[in-house]
Amino acid sequence: MSNDAVIVDVVRTPSGRGKPGGALSSVHPADLLAGVLGELVARNDLDPALVDDVIGGCVSQVGEQSYNVTRTALLSAGFPDSVPGTTIDRQCGSSQQAAAFAAQGVIAGAYDVVIACGVESMSRVPLGSSVGVGEYRQDPFGSLMHERYPKGLVNQGVSAELINQKWGLDRDELDAFAARSHQLAAAAAARGDFGRELLSITTPDGTIVSADETIRAGTTVESLAGLKPAFYSEKLAQRFPDLDWQITPGNSSPLTDGASATLIMSAARAEQLGLTPRARFHSFAVTGSDPLLMLTGVIPATRRILDRAGLSIDDLDAYEVNEAFACVPLVWQRELGADLAKLNPRGGAIALGHALGSSGTRLLGTLLNELEATGGRYGLQTMCEGGGMANATIIERL
Repeated sequence: MSNDAVIVDVVRTPSGRGKPGGALSSVHPADLLAGVLGELVARNDLDPALVDDVIGGCVSQVGEQSYNVTRTALLSAGFPDSVPGTTIDRQCGSSQQAAAFAAQGVIAGAYDVVIACGVESMSRVPLGSSVGVGEYRQDPFGSLMHERYPKGLVNQGVSAELINQKWGLDRDELDAFAARSHQLAAAAAARGDFGRELLSITTPDGTIVSADETIRAGTTVESLAGLKPAFYSEKLAQRFPDLDWQITPGNSSPLTDGASATLIMSAARAEQLGLTPRARFHSFAVTGSDPLLMLTGVIPATRRILDRAGLSIDDLDAYEVNEAFACVPLVWQRELGADLAKLNPRGGAIALGHALGSSGTRLLGTLLNELEATGGRYGLQTMCEGGGMANATIIERL
């Protein structure tokens, strides 16, 4: 149909370790995002003046990622100053939500051509920068939120521990899934599966970064077993005395630097421009969930989108469930009865990284390329989000 929102292309940077000395740590986040925006229009021979809007995701919108980093990036990429841009925050799902807003705008007739994108430089703008650190840390909630949740809220790592407890996941199961992520990602990289989505980045000192720095091909359950719990503290242990504390840096997604972008337009405009759509957006869902168990929203979000789409889990050919922690896709797979072989078949965020604001459009590109490689028709991506939310998107390969 002419008002279908179609995906023409998706591009991303490699994933750099989000700490000082990481492969992409010397690149300003606006420049990271500018790189993928410029590549997206260049390789599709698209006049950027035709872009109606650029919608970007970013979680820590402070410091170098403040002042509407999406607008800064598109101007840095050489887009005409007539092209607008906005930056949104739906936590880890920010750029997945950006893609949903972009596609929905096309379907509604508000846009003909739009770019959804995202960026996060966790080496330069550390996680938690939005609320400050140490004596400068601020309370983001306020008195009414504390009144509603008098037992207090927790960070995502503790939420993951509570999920492990509720679903009875043990350390061996978590580490085995983490090792699987690295093994699948390493195999995919060796086959060249990421080639179509990856853009090499040249850093200020002239270094060319062309591969994901976060993949560790030699990861095994045995090598992960020696890592200590990442979120244990005596204070938290007193508050949650029954937790086993199994979440480690090895079965969590790493701090990551990266950017990604997708070119979305109406099917009619793609035809006019002589561009070949690769997929169309089929269905959308977003839901809230328990802010204490904030990582479980992927379960009701998936159920909601399947109901809206009139599809079953078995109708889907691949699913990307963001690996914020190993427990998230594991409990999702258990609750939905999903086929493990279709789950993150090229590895997930434990290996490929989780550059927060970029992850949604990164997953979209990986999912699209997997469908094209296997001849699959329908693909699902879903992402848990801070505060207890989740997005779900189904795309159909064309």
